[in-house]
Amino acid sequence: MNKKFKKLLSLGIVLASLGLILTACSGKKEGNAGSKNSKHDIALITDSNGVDDHSFNQAAWEGFKSYGQEHDLKRGKDYQYFQSSSAADYTPNFDQAAKAGYQTIFGVGYMLTDSVKAAAKKNPKKSFVIVDDVIKGQKNVASATFMSNQASYLAGLAAAYTTKTNKVGFVGGAKSSIINLFEAGFKQGVRDGAKALHKKVSVSTQYIGNFTSTDKAKSIAQSMYADKADIIYQAAGNAGNGIFQEAKDYNQTRFANKKVWVIGVDVDQQSLGNYKAKNGKKSNFTLTSVLKGLNVATKSISDKAYDNKFPGGKHIVYTLKDNGVSVTKGNLDSKTWSAIQKARKQIIAGKIKVATTPSK
Repeated sequence: MNKKFKKLLSLGIVLASLGLILTACSGKKEGNAGSKNSKHDIALITDSNGVDDHSFNQAAWEGFKSYGQEHDLKRGKDYQYFQSSSAADYTPNFDQAAKAGYQTIFGVGYMLTDSVKAAAKKNPKKSFVIVDDVIKGQKNVASATFMSNQASYLAGLAAAYTTKTNKVGFVGGAKSSIINLFEAGFKQGVRDGAKALHKKVSVSTQYIGNFTSTDKAKSIAQSMYADKADIIYQAAGNAGNGIFQEAKDYNQTRFANKKVWVIGVDVDQQSLGNYKAKNGKKSNFTLTSVLKGLNVATKSISDKAYDNKFPGGKHIVYTLKDNGVSVTKGNLDSKTWSAIQKARKQIIAGKIKVATTPSK
């Protein structure tokens, strides 16, 4: 090998390495760019809470991972997420995902609706999905929503059956028709559960104003627990982590039989309730979790796209019947779980009609 060839080879290696570094540093995604040739590539655009929010985005990403595993696809090349730090990142992330070659692109949350509309209009040959809102009149957009009020009703029953103080709380993120579903179902479930048990249970309701302020959520929880509420149902996205932190701080100063509870949301938040009681005994304060099947939605819609049956222009509603929403067994006792299973069947059969707007 002559010296001139060695120099050219060394230069090639340096340039190649530089190219890899630049590729790895570009954008706000994890991994590599999508394949520009595959019609099966999917991308997830998160809201500002990020993909590891123990809630909404994480649930959607779980569906992506299941899709990838089932179809033997590679993360980065075939499926990927683009993380948004703020609302200003939504549109650029959609543009970046489209340019990278992803064919079906999901927007997670109603706050991304306008960006989905714009991206779908700009890229008519690609497919888009809005999760938690409905976009009409665009044939390359599918809409996915959830009857979260149904599962929240079951959480309300759980609260009514479990409370010892007969005071419970609901903490929402930002007021919207989506969070109204959680509040409405929960309040109705508490009311019906209390009636079945011949007792009165009050529900205190507060909103954080956003889905990110964990400190404000913690402060609200502190106030509710001080006012003798012993269960809080939170539908607050990433901010809900503040409620778990307050419950942990509170419970660590008490014996396990005097604990307060949190009802989780979106994903199974059982692990967030792990703590040590005053006597050092390990315990858990996540009563149950209301699962919003974003994993079910992202997986099923991606599968349809994979089979060239993308439901463009359609609105898909996920309910208790198809496990699009559900609750976990968690720390519920057998009597409560039995009541929940009975109510679930009645809701599916149409014997119990769950409200979509909160009662006053």
